[in-house]
Amino acid sequence: MTDAGSPGSAGSGGSGGSKDPTGRTPVVWVPRPIDDDVVASLRAWADVRLGWGDDAAGWSDVAAEVEGVLLRTARVDGAMMREAPRLRIVARHGVGLDTVDVDTAAELGITVTTTPAANSRSVAELAVTLLMVTRRGLGAAWSGGGALVGDPGADGSGTVPTRASFVGRELHGATLGLLGFGRIARLVADAARDGLGMRVVAHDPHLSDDAVRAAGAEPADLDALLAASDALSVHVPLTPTTVGLIGARELALLRPGAVVVNTSRGGVVDEEALVASLDAGHLAGAGLDVTTVEPLPADHPLRGRSDVVLTPHVGGQTREAMARVGHEAAEHLRRVLCAPGQDPGARKPVS
Repeated sequence: MTDAGSPGSAGSGGSGGSKDPTGRTPVVWVPRPIDDDVVASLRAWADVRLGWGDDAAGWSDVAAEVEGVLLRTARVDGAMMREAPRLRIVARHGVGLDTVDVDTAAELGITVTTTPAANSRSVAELAVTLLMVTRRGLGAAWSGGGALVGDPGADGSGTVPTRASFVGRELHGATLGLLGFGRIARLVADAARDGLGMRVVAHDPHLSDDAVRAAGAEPADLDALLAASDALSVHVPLTPTTVGLIGARELALLRPGAVVVNTSRGGVVDEEALVASLDAGHLAGAGLDVTTVEPLPADHPLRGRSDVVLTPHVGGQTREAMARVGHEAAEHLRRVLCAPGQDPGARKPVS
């Protein structure tokens, strides 16, 4: 999805930039489109190489001299890092580190940064949107453009819904379970509790019960949270301990007619188990901004369902968030590559 500015208007190729304290202009590679203003701010001090446009630069074009990478959705693996003797920093345009080989980065003394708070509100707003759409059972209207049986152009095939079929549930008075209770989940909790009148329960193994209460939710262990929830919203990173964390057993613990929303990472929810629970009628719906494979294959069983709303991993893609995330990542690059007395062409020794 295009950022706040169109990719073409951002320009391409390198720029003069300004020299760092050692007299060298740091080379920064940006493989995929970001906000135009962020590119302009980078060019004030760096030799910027863009991975799009007429003079697009690929990794092989920059590896020998690149010192910083501003990484949005591309990947920088260990082999790439070893091909880049001057690389000092990989600045993630976002939160997750699943596209960066952090172990090799640590071994080579390469700094890896993220922007953990910059897109939190945008992701939280999408989570609330998916919560509303799925709880109201509006998936068919969402995917079908609002067409109903009897409307001009309706095909009469039986796949077009009737108005009477759109009988959903209210959120007011229902219980929202939050798996994970970090920045995004707390914003969702605020909207659900104060804006929608929901009871909010949260499970986060890294927080004490008192910390959860102080942030505005009722603490619960995972099974208790699931058993209490009319809606489950997932807000945990993808790690070895969270892969498949919500599987068939966990989905069965949710209240009948519950909905599941995931705006964190695909793979946390077992998609095969999710389909089975929807088919069985235990769950009323699901709203997914993330899936194990992105994009989902055309024949994936989650596609084409009236009880599933899919968005293409766009939780953080608002104009406001893209600008905030980009400028924060750019500042991380500047601080590392232009620190007084620091030679961007030489990595720090790893002890």
